[in-house]
Amino acid sequence: MRAEPATRPPALSRGAGVKAAWASLPLSSHKALTGITFGLLSAGVLAGEPFRIEVVEQGSGWPVPLVELRTTHQVRFVTDNAGVIAFDLPEMMGRETWFDLHGHGYEVRKDGFGNCGVRLRPEPGRQARIEVSRTCVAKRLGRLTGGGLFAESQKLGRESDWRESGVFGCDTVQTVAYDGKLFWAWGDTTLAHYPLGVFDTTGAVTPLRPLKAFEPPLRLVYDLFRDEHGRPRGVAKMPGSGPTWLSGTVGLPDRNGTLRLGATYVKIQPPLDAYESGLCVWNPKSENFERLRVLWTRTTATPKKPLAPEGHPAFWTDAQGRRWVIFGDPLPRLRCPATFEAWQEPASWEALEPQASLVSASDGQAVKPHSGSIAWNAYRRRWVTVFMQAFGKPSVFGELWYAEADAPTGPWGRAVKVLSHDNYTFYNPRIQPELTPEGASLLLFEGSYTAQFADNPPKTPRYDYTQILYRLDLDDPALAGARD
Repeated sequence: MRAEPATRPPALSRGAGVKAAWASLPLSSHKALTGITFGLLSAGVLAGEPFRIEVVEQGSGWPVPLVELRTTHQVRFVTDNAGVIAFDLPEMMGRETWFDLHGHGYEVRKDGFGNCGVRLRPEPGRQARIEVSRTCVAKRLGRLTGGGLFAESQKLGRESDWRESGVFGCDTVQTVAYDGKLFWAWGDTTLAHYPLGVFDTTGAVTPLRPLKAFEPPLRLVYDLFRDEHGRPRGVAKMPGSGPTWLSGTVGLPDRNGTLRLGATYVKIQPPLDAYESGLCVWNPKSENFERLRVLWTRTTATPKKPLAPEGHPAFWTDAQGRRWVIFGDPLPRLRCPATFEAWQEPASWEALEPQASLVSASDGQAVKPHSGSIAWNAYRRRWVTVFMQAFGKPSVFGELWYAEADAPTGPWGRAVKVLSHDNYTFYNPRIQPELTPEGASLLLFEGSYTAQFADNPPKTPRYDYTQILYRLDLDDPALAGARD
């Protein structure tokens, strides 16, 4: 971890003009200015240059986002999507400094007192490299949403081409192939000018295969739907007060063969109570979801929201050749024929009974699913699921599991824990089969990283309430327990 000189960005073009002005000065001025300049560089410019810290995974050398380094006086630094920190504390420059290291599945060896951390001597303009061991099965690729994805690198003169989206936080992603693109939707969204500035579903599109590589640093650029001021806007302003949340977003052909984009909506009132649900359909001209029909309104006679096509959809053709769309969160709760007409008609919906719990491959204990999704996996030739455990340990809503089945309705086999968090939440995980080629030996999933529902942890700067993408290598021996 020895500090090395950092690579400097190329000199600015105006340097040529400075050299010409210098050459025109008399020799006596050269000597006087040289002393002044040297003093300024020593005391000012160099003291202000950050110390570059790079965190990489041992073995692969991959950059590791979301690794926190904390000084003994509780100043926190977190690696960006390039695994970089621009350390700039003047009181620590030239001083041997201890950093506690927190990585949610990435760590270094603990010392004799049980402290997990490293000791560095920051120097302006120099750099150090920290290697961490991965203790989780899933590999962290990086943040998909939020502000400052490459902020630390940009402080060091790198990643200057990266452009900010204007989204500073959001949760609960949904994706669907539609109109030759990949359509994305998120829940409540934080903007720079106000917390949770969008309450009516933020949306975007990307190419169908927006990622060129499946390793960090992660760069996924969204074409967001924006208002007249250029800000990300809501795309599901259903009538009525309060936020609109969408779920079960799906593309289905109508009787004319036209692909229609639909979703189930709920209207919310404080604190987090649904008072109306219904179906809505995307209008490609206005680029908004519009209400199709109301399914339920809360009254004293109907206090409970009925079953609806919510969660994440998956398509399945049964042994008789009938094609179904199945909805679950994570395991299937409802199915209907895979047509737009059947989707909008409750009489065609069939309720399914999801498996109440799975068995841990490591200790045989029951694992109760809370939220997640399923998908067919051509490489495994089985159905797979990634789900968040209800009331897991060490984080009650931060433990992620993987399992397989021969049919989408189960029975689901033994579950393997693939990701754990230290007192943090990672909810509504969504498998993203659309992002990888058919038959790929890797599986991508993302989820919402947030301090909500945890035991009052300090919120991670820039990362809190954003989407983080992970990779599972399906030939990893650690997943063997799910194959039995």
